[in-house]
Amino acid sequence: MTKSHHHHQLLHFLFIITNFFDFSRADVGTATRYSPPYLPTACYSTDVSQFPANNQFASAGEGIWDNGASCGRQYLVRCISASAQGVCILGVTIAVTIVDRGVSSVSYPIVANTTMTLSAATFAMIADASASEINIEFQQI
Repeated sequence: MTKSHHHHQLLHFLFIITNFFDFSRADVGTATRYSPPYLPTACYSTDVSQFPANNQFASAGEGIWDNGASCGRQYLVRCISASAQGVCILGVTIAVTIVDRGVSSVSYPIVANTTMTLSAATFAMIADASASEINIEFQQI
């Protein structure tokens, strides 16, 4: 199976999940972004295998850190608004894996004290990459 075919199947799977995903049960929070280096992390130190194959990962803010129990958790996340118009990429929901704790990550978040700090590439999938902070809906899966 080619990488492109696998990626297409994953996107199809996420599309199906998001059609059944009930955002009325989702939590609302904020997200920012951070850039490499991403290692070491509070969850798995220098183990590079912690990063999901799709490279969609995040650091947990204190509200979802749960004394480290959030390590490895996955969340569906979508951008719902920002301080400026046109920042969110509408209709896009992504699945992210928590690999770190926001307050102790090696790379500092652009904005402190958010619910999640998304990797730069992950952030750019749901919002304008130049934005510093967005409002999100998220739900653990």
